[in-house]
Amino acid sequence: MNEGLAVAADEPAVAHPAPESAEPRDALLMALGERVRSLRARRGLTRRAVAVAAGVSERHLANLEYGIGNASILVLQQVAGALHCSLAELVGDVTTSSPEWLLIRELLEKRSEADLRSVRLALGELLGTAAADPGRARRIALVGLRGAGKSTLGQMLADDLELPFIELSREVEKLAGCSVREIHDLYGTNAYRRYERRALEEAVQIYSEAVIATPGGIVSDPATFNELLAHCTTVWLQAAPEEHMGRVAAQGDTRPMAASREAMEDLRRILDGRAAFYSKADLRVDTSGKSLQQAFELLRGVVRTSIASH
Repeated sequence: MNEGLAVAADEPAVAHPAPESAEPRDALLMALGERVRSLRARRGLTRRAVAVAAGVSERHLANLEYGIGNASILVLQQVAGALHCSLAELVGDVTTSSPEWLLIRELLEKRSEADLRSVRLALGELLGTAAADPGRARRIALVGLRGAGKSTLGQMLADDLELPFIELSREVEKLAGCSVREIHDLYGTNAYRRYERRALEEAVQIYSEAVIATPGGIVSDPATFNELLAHCTTVWLQAAPEEHMGRVAAQGDTRPMAASREAMEDLRRILDGRAAFYSKADLRVDTSGKSLQQAFELLRGVVRTSIASH
């Protein structure tokens, strides 16, 4: 007999009544409970079997399933283990919304970064969002933290290549009719990201050739970053954290670290968090320890070589 069916056969024919609660049930907890019940049914497990495997009481699990149990993250991890699924699948995200998503995710799990990059590019080709843009080779986008030299080096590169220079943050301000700081203060980060995406889309539509200096946080929104990678040759301007801090301070502005006593630690954390995304750029130029002219010559060389190869 199938083991899963054998376990399921232990379930009483009459459904358990919902535990009584005087408090109205929270929609998020109700959705979580529904996913627990659905996963348990899919695995063919009784509530008792899951409770034993998870090391929690059957009553605790019943409360969780009926949306009245606000379980700790550790309990949720134990329940996920008992149901043989990831915590993400239990809590719920877009990759758990359908069987196809789950099958695709399983194929991608434990793949190397190189394999995942190949899959991303192949998907772009399949879905028509890949680098088929004829202007991509001569639409150069500089990415990196503030203080990397994107504005200064970008203007120098645009002059050298005789291309328009676009500072994307200025385009965002034109669209919003106020400064970047005011956008964040008045409307929030999500609104800023929407303006940023729209500014990039308009720049891509208007300019087939250009040098674009992007905001440091453009990698924070995967959709916008995908748009950038698809339509621009991207260059990561790298620098040591100390040089980033020194250059920003020299400009008279220590955002976004101004309110922190551990400014350097904050900057390192931001750089660590974004480095994996910056590394998806087509080209890299390390400006650490280099004069402005040395950094420009290095940038000019790699960009001209890239353009020539296309």
